[in-house]
Amino acid sequence: MRPLVATIDSAALRHNLGVVRQYAPRSKVCAVVKANAYGHGLLRAAAALSQTDGFALVELDGAVRLREAGYRQPVVLLEGFFEPRELPVLVEHGLSTVVHAMGQVEALDALPGNARLDVLLKANSGMNRLGLTTQEFPKALDRLRKNSRIGSITLLTHFASADEARGAEWQMQALRQFPGSTDLPKSLANSAAILRNPETHADWVRPGIMLYGCSPFAGRTGAEDGLRAAMTLESRIIAVQELKSGDTVGYGGTFHAERAMRIGVVACGYADGYPRHAPNGTPIDVEGTKTGTVGRVSMDMLCVDLSAVPQARVGSRVVLWGEGVPVERVAAAAGTVGYQLLCALAPRVQVVER
Repeated sequence: MRPLVATIDSAALRHNLGVVRQYAPRSKVCAVVKANAYGHGLLRAAAALSQTDGFALVELDGAVRLREAGYRQPVVLLEGFFEPRELPVLVEHGLSTVVHAMGQVEALDALPGNARLDVLLKANSGMNRLGLTTQEFPKALDRLRKNSRIGSITLLTHFASADEARGAEWQMQALRQFPGSTDLPKSLANSAAILRNPETHADWVRPGIMLYGCSPFAGRTGAEDGLRAAMTLESRIIAVQELKSGDTVGYGGTFHAERAMRIGVVACGYADGYPRHAPNGTPIDVEGTKTGTVGRVSMDMLCVDLSAVPQARVGSRVVLWGEGVPVERVAAAAGTVGYQLLCALAPRVQVVER
């Protein structure tokens, strides 16, 4: 069997949920488990996070799977429903839906008389992605309040720059301009706002990336905020090559050896979710020693500098990210974010739980 394995640490997920509660002790927690729980496995993550107050995702089939697995907490569809024919599924399974457009508000008039649907009314407070304007919001709120099939109504927005110097206050100010919004329970804070903006915590917080041990902030790792990496991607060296000065490595010869050296060939490539554009020197760990990649990442393999690991051989353990190798550092080297690497884990990678 190919030696590439992603290990999911359930204890780390539980620990990270505890960190969320430490930062937002007065708020209920709605754990974001979209994109297969950021690559960690929907039901696997849900089991570890079973003490959360609710779940949020964008996939209707995933929401139904949570219900069928026995989870009774509120389950929120963050992009709402896409077609009116989905509404009976929401009602049948007791799902909650975000409402971000007047067309959705109007579609809810067609709910059967015995239906009961909780909604989160999304305000566009400045991200300009999804959400109602200040002109639309009071009309939508009034129409929902007059709809006897609508249960609770919660105000929701999403912060565009809580992870940056601009912060969240400018959007909090914008929210105050939405007529009727102050009277509603609120779901506002994402991971970055949970960690940096306690004034945004309100009734519900929606942690995503921090639950998986990854920092939402550029240049920072989750460990710096007391989080633990929940995924470790590891493999083995499957071949060793002895290079002479001047030799090149991989497609395009993007690495040139300046001296005689050893390199290891690792069973992991971009078809597994490792970033193809990772440059020479991207951090990696061999037998507990920090080193770097060499040459271009190929579909099934990548190469690593063994100069600092003379004991390395075929079969030596390699950590691509996770335990001792923060995914944030790998992502930064490749010019991307940890979110992308975690979510891009390929289906062919064996996943185990500990």
